[in-house]
Amino acid sequence: MEISLNLLPESERRHSVLKGMDSLPFGKLRCDHMFLMDYADKTWSNPRIVPYGNFSIPPGAIALHYGQAIFEGAKAFRHEDGEIYTFRFEKNAERLNRSAAIMCMPSVPEEMQIAGLMRLLDIEREWCPTIPESSLYIRPFLFATEDALGVKPSEKYTFCIMLSPSGPYYAGGFNKTVTLLITEQFHRATPGGTGAAKAAGNYAASLRAQLFAQSKGAAQVLYLDASNTYLEEVGAMNHFHVLKDGSLIIPEFTDTILRSITSESVLELLPNARQEKVKLSDFVSMVKSGDIVEAGGFGTAAVITPVGKYITDAGDSFAVGNGSIGPITQELYDTYTGIQKGIIPDTKGWLAKVPHF
Repeated sequence: MEISLNLLPESERRHSVLKGMDSLPFGKLRCDHMFLMDYADKTWSNPRIVPYGNFSIPPGAIALHYGQAIFEGAKAFRHEDGEIYTFRFEKNAERLNRSAAIMCMPSVPEEMQIAGLMRLLDIEREWCPTIPESSLYIRPFLFATEDALGVKPSEKYTFCIMLSPSGPYYAGGFNKTVTLLITEQFHRATPGGTGAAKAAGNYAASLRAQLFAQSKGAAQVLYLDASNTYLEEVGAMNHFHVLKDGSLIIPEFTDTILRSITSESVLELLPNARQEKVKLSDFVSMVKSGDIVEAGGFGTAAVITPVGKYITDAGDSFAVGNGSIGPITQELYDTYTGIQKGIIPDTKGWLAKVPHF
């Protein structure tokens, strides 16, 4: 794939802003360039890297009215050898196309996604941070641009990849546990809907529940299924818990749960990790009895978010274990991030070195 380049002169690039910084916010900074590609007449065309800037789209663009928009989240890391490595981006490329199918959008050939990202990362090497718990966050996204007010799938789209040097998702990073609210008032998705897609509308729908949880002193909602019987997701993450025997349990993937690439990786990494349908009533009683000793969430942005306590609408409150980060969660975090950063050998082939073009 031939990618055209329209690059800023070196004197206009802003990567020097990272110098001297000892911490980074999540998702606030932008690299100098972005990758773009257009879809029309059932064909992808004009792959290009241009300076980061605003889009020009018609006010009637279908994405603005009917929410045809999906996205992904991945990370790249600078290793001790000075090179940049991506972590399992091919899984993100696959998942973007699963989301596209659910949202009636065209697939973006995985080789095009990977080629565009690698070329962009090579250009933006100086933006990759080395601050602890930092990464170069990768945000691919696809949105509908046809100017049409009839409710139908768009015939035109834009695919973009932008980059953001980022620190930990939650303030305090991994070393701080969070509280989750268990409530029957809100549901993330329903069967037969778009819950398994990484669709923009799913996140818009979660904001009200998130603000409600925060008003109760929790970081996020632990979502239940539509019948309020089984555990599903934690905000924008997959849920997990650890039993006394060391087994790690992730709720079974359904069409109302987004398949976290972190969860899939943990299932491959740990022989004692498995998936089950988890009843809320069983979960609560096992936390209170001490049969569940650790819990948390898996997701690309935060990697692993340890949960110290659960609260309910009725005012019930119960800690997981002693309320602090458990040893299995800690070891898993150290191993997972160690592989990402090249500290621990990558025996799974999950890392891909960014070429020098």
